[in-house]
Formats: sequence, structure tokens, C-alpha cells
Amino acid sequence: MNKLSPRYIYRSLKMKYFRFKYGLKNVHPTFFMVGGSAVSSDLVAHEYAYVGKGAVIPPRVTIGKYTMFAPNVQILGGDHIFDRTDTPIIFSGRPEMPETIIGEDAWIGANVMIMAGVTIGNGAIIAAGSIVTKDVPPYEIRGGNTAKFIKMRFNEEEIELHKKMLQSNDIKATFTVNKKITNTNS
Repeated sequence: MNKLSPRYIYRSLKMKYFRFKYGLKNVHPTFFMVGGSAVSSDLVAHEYAYVGKGAVIPPRVTIGKYTMFAPNVQILGGDHIFDRTDTPIIFSGRPEMPETIIGEDAWIGANVMIMAGVTIGNGAIIAAGSIVTKDVPPYEIRGGNTAKFIKMRFNEEEIELHKKMLQSNDIKATFTVNKKITNTNS
């Protein structure tokens, strides 16, 4: 995207506003999110991470570079004390939220629920509408309620190539539109 284009300028101003509104001090300048979300101010989001509309992101969440959240992704749970016999849940207080880590170049589909404390590995894909209750290894595609293994995203050779790409500092932003590749860095 051309840095002088009206769209780029609009997106940059919008993200400056969101960083201020949500108090986001730990997000990379290329991070982008759509409005209408509930996001904790301690969110850590790396290069080119994207969060769609309607996300619910509690404290202690890290999103890796190039990772995308489709609309209405929610990270929930782990935030109520429920095992006290002497106190109703509403008055029992809250424990510290467990850390949730979403790896690099992961894709989280629309309406996915992720339980707090889960780690989703690099390159993983979670199908729309899934509920993730356990850690997801790198490069697995999972879906369903609860999310189960569907298949691997890449074979072993492709995984090694993908790992090298993620470590590269010279990634060119390209978009495929109707099978025509457009390079945005020219």
C-alpha cells in the first residue's frame, strides 16, 4: 500500500486513535484492528497482526506477527473463582488471567472462542465457529466444538520453508487477487 494513498493515511490515523482509545502501548505500528472490539490495554501484537470487528481480548494475550483474527473472535474463561462454598461466584473475585499466546502467521476464523491460557502455534489455522480448549501445535488446522485436528497446513518440507520465511527480515507484502499477484512494495 502506497504510504501517500488516502487509504493508507486513513488507516494510520484510525490506528493512532485506537492505540489512544484502548491504551495500546505494546502493539507494533503495523498492527491493525477494526473497531467495535473489547481489547485489554496490555495486548501485545507484533508486525502486521490484524484483529477483526467484535473481538474480545482479555489481559495477558500475545498475538504473533502476520496473524489474523476474523470478526467476533473471543478469548474467554479463566477469570472467575468458582470453587468457594462460602461465597456466591459473583462475589468470589477473580484470579490472575492465564497467559494466552497466538503464534506467528496463524489464522483464526470468524466466531472462534479460545479459552484463556491456550497457546496456538505458528502457522496454525482455526476454522470458523470453533471452540479451542487446548493448545494447538504449529501448522495444524483444527475445527469444531471442541476443535479437533483436521489436517496439517503444510508438509515437512513446506514447514521448513515457512519457518525460514518467518525468520526473514525481507518479506514483501503481496496480495493475490484473482490469481494475479500484486506487489505493494513497488
